[in-house]
Amino acid sequence: MKLLFLVLDGAADRPNEKGETPLSMAKKPNLDSLAVQGALGYHYPLGVGRAPESDAAVLSILGYDPDKYYTGRGPLEALGVGYRVKEGHEVAFRANFATINPETRVILDRRVGRSLESWEAQELAKAVDGIELGGGLGYARVIATIGHRAVVIIGVKSGRLSGDVTNNDPAYVRVGKVSVAVPNPDNRLAQIRPLNPQDEAASLTAKLANEFVDKVINILKDHPLNKERAKKGLLQANVILVRDAGDSLPKVTPINQLHGLKFGAVAEMPVERGIARALGMDVEEVKLYNAPKDEVLGERFEATMKLLERVDVAYVHLKGPDEPGHDGDLKGKVKAIEDIDEYYVARLIKSNWGDSILVTSDHATPWALKAHSDDPVPIMLKSRKVKADGLTLNEINASKGSLGKFEHGWLIMGRIKELVF
Repeated sequence: MKLLFLVLDGAADRPNEKGETPLSMAKKPNLDSLAVQGALGYHYPLGVGRAPESDAAVLSILGYDPDKYYTGRGPLEALGVGYRVKEGHEVAFRANFATINPETRVILDRRVGRSLESWEAQELAKAVDGIELGGGLGYARVIATIGHRAVVIIGVKSGRLSGDVTNNDPAYVRVGKVSVAVPNPDNRLAQIRPLNPQDEAASLTAKLANEFVDKVINILKDHPLNKERAKKGLLQANVILVRDAGDSLPKVTPINQLHGLKFGAVAEMPVERGIARALGMDVEEVKLYNAPKDEVLGERFEATMKLLERVDVAYVHLKGPDEPGHDGDLKGKVKAIEDIDEYYVARLIKSNWGDSILVTSDHATPWALKAHSDDPVPIMLKSRKVKADGLTLNEINASKGSLGKFEHGWLIMGRIKELVF
């Protein structure tokens, strides 16, 4: 028996006054044909009242309580691009190239209007990679990933650093090790501070990170690429927002040992690849991102089929619906769900896939909120041992399903194993 664990990033949403959501509005005949043959339920990735970031949510739905194991998103992002932090001497951050007013430091756009090409980010990263900090005591590494996204490493040649620092991105606030989305955040670039002012390593990290941000602003404001973007009427990528610092990778029981099954992953974003590697999963690489959706999702499907030849559980993370959710784009979010249905799930059905499939989201990204939320997330399981609920996949139906409620995402896999294997 095999299990395809399909995650539609941010597809879950908050019903409007008519009870409608992008999942209920989308024309998704293939997903719904699977759903009516399976059982529905819903889960809270981190628990009621907590709006998770993707990394903590993914760890949770794979069976790990983030409050016990999470060490910050930065090291996972870094591992996803092949960089392993030097524990105690380096701190990694998830980063965004962003747009500010350099005089007032008011954030104009956290993602450069999503218009920054990956090659542009790579050029800008070269200009700020290797910055000297603290009069030669420290250094910064900047690795561009996809679009506006990047990884920032702050390191020291001697002494110690700590990931216990705040974000300069006001859209997320640290609650312990986990960052939580902030509704209606301040639009001013924040200072990075130690979570504990008496922590010397964290204080040094914050000092060096703030110095790095200041130097980045001075360098990028005059960068030729930004001048060209301004001529074209495009937003300038003139700052780097950093968040979710960490100085080590999670110390966890490998996922194959935890569940007694062989796991693999198809993941397009660095953080999901980093999580897969940190947990000891077999990773099937994919490369397409800025390409027609049929090509992108076709590549993901082919990777899934290859992976399922050698694992028991294939975890497949598809980014699509999350971005328009963040952008407040209802039509775009509906279209992203429909694209997955047409170009991925349809291929699965045509392949006569006969084993089990689990479909959910890592978190909700309500389009009206433009941010992650603590809303319940639908989950659907189709398996030979599961009695069908006869319901299509959406938030309202999920609340009626026989799978019921999972108080935390990390409880899902235990129940699914009982029903599938």
